[in-house]
Amino acid sequence: MGAPLSSWPWQNLGAYKYLLYGPIIAKVIYSRPWEEGSKEGRWCLHLMILFALRGLTHQLWYSFGNMLFLVRRRRIFKDGVDFKQIDQEWHWDNFLILQCMIGALACLIFPSLQSLPRWDLRGLLIALLLHVVFSEPVFYCLHRVLHRPHLFRNYHSLHHSSQVPQSFTAGFATPLEHLILCVVMGVPLLGACLAGRGSAGLIYGHVLLFDFLRCMGHSNVEIFPHGLFHSQPLLRYLIYTPTYHSLHRMEKKSNFCLFMPLFDLLGGTLDDKSWELQQQISSGRNEQVPDFVFLAHVVDVMSSLHVPFVFRSFSALPFCTKPHMLLLWPGAFVTMLIMWASSKTFLVSFYALRGRLHQLWVVPRWGFHYFLPFATDGINYQIEQAILRAERLGVKVLSLAALNKNELLNGGGTLFVNKHPDLRVRVVHGNTLTAAVILSEIPANVTEVFLTGATSKLGRAIALYLCRKRVRVLMLTLSTERFQNIQKEAPVECQEYLVQVTKYQAGQNCKTWIVGKWISLREQRCAPPGTHFHQFVVPPIICFRRDCTYGKLAAMRLPQDVRGLGMCEYTLERGIVHACHAGGVVHLLEGWTHHEVGAIDVDRIDVVWRAALKHGLTPV
Repeated sequence: MGAPLSSWPWQNLGAYKYLLYGPIIAKVIYSRPWEEGSKEGRWCLHLMILFALRGLTHQLWYSFGNMLFLVRRRRIFKDGVDFKQIDQEWHWDNFLILQCMIGALACLIFPSLQSLPRWDLRGLLIALLLHVVFSEPVFYCLHRVLHRPHLFRNYHSLHHSSQVPQSFTAGFATPLEHLILCVVMGVPLLGACLAGRGSAGLIYGHVLLFDFLRCMGHSNVEIFPHGLFHSQPLLRYLIYTPTYHSLHRMEKKSNFCLFMPLFDLLGGTLDDKSWELQQQISSGRNEQVPDFVFLAHVVDVMSSLHVPFVFRSFSALPFCTKPHMLLLWPGAFVTMLIMWASSKTFLVSFYALRGRLHQLWVVPRWGFHYFLPFATDGINYQIEQAILRAERLGVKVLSLAALNKNELLNGGGTLFVNKHPDLRVRVVHGNTLTAAVILSEIPANVTEVFLTGATSKLGRAIALYLCRKRVRVLMLTLSTERFQNIQKEAPVECQEYLVQVTKYQAGQNCKTWIVGKWISLREQRCAPPGTHFHQFVVPPIICFRRDCTYGKLAAMRLPQDVRGLGMCEYTLERGIVHACHAGGVVHLLEGWTHHEVGAIDVDRIDVVWRAALKHGLTPV
């Protein structure tokens, strides 16, 4: 048993906890307070609107704090938010249920609250006075008490367990702490109401401003320019900053105030480094240079919602289309059009591996753009500018994702390497490791495979590798010339193991299909029952047949010592990245100094595979 008020009564209910809002919602529906002349239940409607706005406040601050392309230079804690913290804070909104219940109880005990005027300016002044003379000093004193060893261990350590503050961290605390905040936030409102100056506008404004300032302090982004405090020194003691609060989280012995550092000054707990650090962070120079960049792209409109700054709970899980997310599709579509017209490559997420910073940049182009002939030049321009930017920053390795290295688009990256022969940043397509992953999945006793996309870069490498192992490869292609060119690359004694086929029916007796070109249900039906479909096609083929098994896209699990990883890469599980991404990681860890573009060097497949395993990357 834990200490009293140290855990939430509904913490084991999961998503069912939202049923606790049921009675209030039922009251709103039954009384229909939106109809003219109906006043019954209007307070319930106000409660639901207010608490929806509170949740939105936390979400908007979270989105802002994770728009790394805007705020990366002003971030305070440089680490990323990992899956452990995300899971820990998953139910950050427990306090909203508690405070909604308290608000409903207050409306029932004090019926006068149900008929407040819309606005009363004098009530605002009363609330402001009570906040300064009651809320601020009471919170300051109780906060210091919560840092005493016994109370900190049982009540306050949970809030401090989040390594990188986010707006959701502001709500992540024990019931006791939120009851204290209820008193601190509620007394100014209650005082104004008892004085006969309460109003609906005051309640909305005070509660939302309270949440706004708490989210700001936990946002991990310094938003105040230092010049403001330099020109108005008194302001330093009237409003705290995210940097100011971050020092409290770092050292735990200073900066205890709610919103006004004045009380830390009076209590002798104001950290001397507060203004110096604030000046340093607000200068916009707190940016790290990445060692590795994975240059990705968006697959489709729905998957664009999978970026971390939209919904953390969505990006922290493998992507799948969820019905409620379809409501955001129109906004995502409009955003796509705007970005197509004016955006450039931007930073989406990052993580650290063995002391090196890895970043994921995204080309603002969606999957269908890559198949529009008139969009080719624009896409290549975006990729080229990203490579040149990486060059200027001092990035060591840049790996191209999926369609960004398309052969018809830029020859697997050769276009950029040939155009800029003196590049220090190593451009990598990662296809060598992709081929190695696919080949590692094929059982040792397989003697024949059916290969589609056979004359692509990956198809060629897989075919040449397997024929050396005396595996018969049925290469599906209509181009005899391309087939023969590949066959000539094989050792003479192995060329007979490469066989050209022109129809899917040729694979009707082969239970190992390697799919490099999207195939329909009709084409999948040509495979015999029990077939396993290995694949390197984007997007993945649809699993039509229940009598067959389907492999996932080539991917590898990052080493266990990865830090700050909190986003799933498209449909992959946590901690797993596409093989082309992993290929770039291996390139960096090995310190290789060559570009990996164009055709795959079949002789290097085993070399790259062994290097990946040596550095702790594991197949999935």
